[in-house]
Amino acid sequence: MTEEAFDVMVVGSCMTDLVSQAPRLPKAGETIHGHKFFIGFGGKGANQCIQAARLGVKTAIICKVGKDFFGDNYIQNFKDNDVHTDFVRQTSAAATGAASITVNDAGENAIVIVAGANMLLGNEELQESLPAIRRAKVLVCQLEISPQTSLQALQMARDSRVKTIFNPAPAIPELDPNFYGVSDVFCCNESEAELLTGCPVHDVEEAHRAAQELLRRGCGAVIITLGPQGCVVLKAQGSASTHVPATAVAAVDTTGAGDSFIGALAFYMAHHPTMPLEEMARRANQVATVSVQAVGTQTSYPFKRDLPAELF
Repeated sequence: MTEEAFDVMVVGSCMTDLVSQAPRLPKAGETIHGHKFFIGFGGKGANQCIQAARLGVKTAIICKVGKDFFGDNYIQNFKDNDVHTDFVRQTSAAATGAASITVNDAGENAIVIVAGANMLLGNEELQESLPAIRRAKVLVCQLEISPQTSLQALQMARDSRVKTIFNPAPAIPELDPNFYGVSDVFCCNESEAELLTGCPVHDVEEAHRAAQELLRRGCGAVIITLGPQGCVVLKAQGSASTHVPATAVAAVDTTGAGDSFIGALAFYMAHHPTMPLEEMARRANQVATVSVQAVGTQTSYPFKRDLPAELF
């Protein structure tokens, strides 16, 4: 294993998106003709890692894919994006995670996700990666792999005083309460915040309240992203939460915007550790805003060269 130190390490999921565009969604037993098909790279962990890498920090991902065509392709995709692949494992026991997505002309979708190899990522892979985790600047986790694996990775990072970002997505109502205490930054969107706290989150005011409830559970800081309304930032040290508005743009495709935000946040935490969290969130918002103005998930993620110099 390499003895390299990484700025950002992500423990998470890889998904191959198989996307069909059709005039409408098919009914049970029906075959319809679509007008476009494409294969995209997705999965929250991989998305976040690739956005961080494109901003110019040294990244590595700890993940599991199948010994199949999609797994081989995914590893190449990481290499093409300068993501370190020493900790990507291939298994014959399951297929690479896949999402079959049908999108109708109105933009509505029906999705079947098969997590596959993602669910086989566990203690063994974390132990192998432990020396690298201990030397990372920031570790990022989500919930598209076994929650126990994410919790263990965050705990390992915290034990070595590595900064942690936890994105509880896709949200599960019975989240292990230990997640809060190992999250330096607990970052979720409005629907995830609502599911976890039981408080409605439709506007900035309600987001402030939900953030206070999440902070009370033991996080170092909470960020609740609100799409076009920006985000709300609340830190344990400060008593008041801050609303960070977003720039209004015409969104073309919001898929993966939340992952773009988290990847950018990880970049700022690694690269500018003394920057106030509100300023990191403001800049991460600007990166995510660029991503919604192009089609696709990772294909819409900006590189450092595409962004204004003042963001760096």
